[in-house]
Amino acid sequence: MSKQRNPGQKKTGIAHFFAAAAYSAAGFKYMLGETPFRHEIFAGAIVIVLLLFAGAAPLHVIVTLCLAIITLAIEAINSAIELVVDRTSPEISEYAKNAKNLGSFAVLCMLCATGIFAAYALWQALTD
Repeated sequence: MSKQRNPGQKKTGIAHFFAAAAYSAAGFKYMLGETPFRHEIFAGAIVIVLLLFAGAAPLHVIVTLCLAIITLAIEAINSAIELVVDRTSPEISEYAKNAKNLGSFAVLCMLCATGIFAAYALWQALTD
């Protein structure tokens, strides 16, 4: 008789690590289907390449890269909020609208922070 895992039973140890990695890979694959996510990856790559060609300080490149990655994470959280809201509140609702708007605002804040820092890093590279 084969031993079946109880669906409520949590994986532990190395099995937990591999399960979490598989969930993350599935989330990344899902996000690749989202247009804003692809645009943010493309824009982030262009900014990093510009900084490298301009001779930006390594710390500036690393911080910009980290900010771009955090932007992608916030975009994923925003998409998760939209999915849950659409599932639980298919009718038009002020709460659903506000939840989606707040998620979008969080993405906008990260895009601005990334853009401001990247502009500073590029300016520093070009004026040094």
